Amino acid sequence: MSEINQIRLLDHFNNPEKKNEYLIKIKVPEFTCLCPKTGQPDFATLYIKYVPNELCIELKSLKLYVASFRQVGTFHEAVTNQICNDLSKIIAPYYLKVRAKFNIRGGIYTTVECSVTADNWHDRNNLI
Repeated sequence: MSEINQIRLLDHFNNPEKKNEYLIKIKVPEFTCLCPKTGQPDFATLYIKYVPNELCIELKSLKLYVASFRQVGTFHEAVTNQICNDLSKIIAPYYLKVRAKFNIRGGIYTTVECSVTADNWHDRNNLI
């Protein structure tokens, strides 16, 4: 599945509590993609946290989006950054962090983290 088709799976809804800044945490324990070198499956737990601005991510669409990587050959670094960038494009949060904690492969654990912070936003409430 191409990157353009994957981002189309993501949906959003209006932030129901715009007057308050708050942190949303999402844990996705069943992320799967394929190693681009060997074709073997890679498994990870995704940790997503964000401070919404105008929009929030719709969770069923996130589930479908995450599942769309199941047959995609991609490096850990690339897929983590793609997820972070796609979510940022769809909901434009004040703050977003994606952490992908991959299961052991060849005796090595890999964790990739990336984040995006909106220009001129400051964490006045110590949410992150």
